[in-house]
Amino acid sequence: MALAHAYPDCGKPLYSGAMRNLPILVFAAALAAIPTPGLAQAGSFTLVNNTDIAFTGLMARRVGSQPWQPLVVSPAPLASSGGRGAVRFSDPDCAFDLQATLPDGRVVVWPRVNLCEAKVVTLNRGADGSLWVDYD
Repeated sequence: MALAHAYPDCGKPLYSGAMRNLPILVFAAALAAIPTPGLAQAGSFTLVNNTDIAFTGLMARRVGSQPWQPLVVSPAPLASSGGRGAVRFSDPDCAFDLQATLPDGRVVVWPRVNLCEAKVVTLNRGADGSLWVDYD
């Protein structure tokens, strides 16, 4: 006895017409419902000056690039030892060098600052001249 005679539906597709795509649609809907993290990018943040010198200007550049771009900090100048200012910023990259201009014209650079998802960026300078950044 042939299988086709014993099982008349043997060899026919399980689903026909629009029903054939139903499993794919259900799977796609399930994938779309899974939360995924957004792409990280640099956004606006609060800058804290934890040095002993007021900043008269602040600039940023993407790590590895040459041109410095001014950052607008409000209020300016940024007072020393705990001065805080709002920085409006948006960039698809994360890693930046930050350059502060001091009242006497000298500049100080904090290299490789990660601005992605940072809400508060504190620029520090030790008594020995060492520079570091804290994030909140």
